[in-house]
Amino acid sequence: MYLSVIIPAKNEEKTIGKTIESVSSYLSKQPFDSEIIVCDNGSTDNTRAAVEEKTKIIGNLKIIEMNVLGKGGAVKEGMLSARGKIRLFTDADNSTDISHFDKMKPFFDEGCEVVICSRHPWDAPGARQAVSQPFYRRLPGILGNLFIQILVLPGIWDTQCGFKAFRDFAALKIFSQLTISGWGFDVEILSMARAFGYKTAIAPAYWINSPDSKVNFKSYLQVLLETVKVRLNLWSGKYD
Repeated sequence: MYLSVIIPAKNEEKTIGKTIESVSSYLSKQPFDSEIIVCDNGSTDNTRAAVEEKTKIIGNLKIIEMNVLGKGGAVKEGMLSARGKIRLFTDADNSTDISHFDKMKPFFDEGCEVVICSRHPWDAPGARQAVSQPFYRRLPGILGNLFIQILVLPGIWDTQCGFKAFRDFAALKIFSQLTISGWGFDVEILSMARAFGYKTAIAPAYWINSPDSKVNFKSYLQVLLETVKVRLNLWSGKYD
C-alpha cells in the first residue's frame, strides 16, 4: 500500500463526513493503493456514528477509537497502525485540502523522508491563507513561532500546519518515541526528524481557517510549555 491518510477527530460531527468524502474522492482518482484512518479521540458527539456511516460506502475507511489522548496521541495511534509506505495526517476540518499531496509527492519521489505543508511564504513561496486573520489573532502565533525557532527549530516559520507526511520507517521511529500528546506534538515530531537527520521538505499550503477551530490562547500556551519539554529531551539525549 502506498498512502495512508490519518485524520484525528474529536467532536467533529459537523465536518468529518465532508472531509472523508473529499479525501476519498481524491484517493479514488490516484494510481496507488490507499487507506483512510479516522482516529476518534474520545468524541462525545456523533463523530463515531458519522464515520461508521461512511464505512458502509467507502471500503478503505476504518475508525480507531481511543481514550482521550489529545491530538498528538490520536495521530500517533494512526501512524503506528497504518500500512502505507507514505503516512500523512490531516485535520478533520479539511483546512488544508487533501489535494496538497500533489505538491508533496514529488519530494518523496526525490528521496525526502518527511514532507510538511506550511502556511508561511518564508517556508515555501506561494503559501497563503484564504482569509488573513486579524493581527491580534496572528500575534500569539508569531511570537510563539519565534520562541519555537529560538529553542528547537530555527528556520521553520510554521510548525503547526496540520498536514504532514512521513515515509513508513520515519513515521515508526518518530511516533514510537513521541512523548507529547497535546498541541505541541508537531514541534516534537519535527525536532525528532531533524535530530535523526531525515531529509525534510516544505510545500506551500493554501489554508482555509475553520470557524470551528479549537485552537485558542490556552492552546498556544500549551505548545510553548511543551516546546520547553522538547528542548530538555534533546539536551538529555532522550531521542535515539
